[in-house]
Amino acid sequence: MTERLSINQWAEEDRPREKMMMHGASSLSNAELLAILIGSGNTDESAVELMRKVLDKYNNSLSALGKCTVSDLCKFKGIGPAKAITILAASELGKRRKDEKQEERKPIRSSEDIYSYFHPIMCDLPIEECWVMFLNQASKVIDVARISQGGLASTQVDIRVVLREALLKRATSMILSHNHPSGNVRPSTDDDRLTQALFQASKVMNIRMLDHVIITDGAYYSYADEGRIG
Repeated sequence: MTERLSINQWAEEDRPREKMMMHGASSLSNAELLAILIGSGNTDESAVELMRKVLDKYNNSLSALGKCTVSDLCKFKGIGPAKAITILAASELGKRRKDEKQEERKPIRSSEDIYSYFHPIMCDLPIEECWVMFLNQASKVIDVARISQGGLASTQVDIRVVLREALLKRATSMILSHNHPSGNVRPSTDDDRLTQALFQASKVMNIRMLDHVIITDGAYYSYADEGRIG
């Protein structure tokens, strides 16, 4: 008789959590995703096997599963109230996400758009911070990230960190921005050096650096507007 393997004994690429880490959520079956939620199965079945049985009972329909009650799910060996509630909570979140109206992301078209986005974030900061805005092909914001924090007059930026974030977020273009707590929008020599270094490095990676905007409370400086990008 062949000995059953627990999930921890499966090949790493076959374990639901590890599989999701390696290949993304879309690579998992519904049973595998649900198995991550419940964490464990019973003495005879792994979490994945148990959730396959549950789904089979409801004709592999997530919609039908979401209509179950806690008591319905607790009829399965290995599923108690806590696991049943977790499954139903996830189902409810799925419904709410489907019903949620997606906010239209406006494209970034100008330095004024950049300033309007970053000003609330940086206008009152007592020290310098450097942020990067990552954009898709349509110039819509994918994400923003704080890359570094500094002192009153400077902040150090690791270009490798910026490019890594851009690649991870699959950005096609990006915008650098930092604040000057002094209120002086004029760029420093270090600002000029960083702008050119990042522009050249991003060009090699086929990522467009569109602008570097220096933010103060009430004013800004745009390298692109001044013709100083590239």
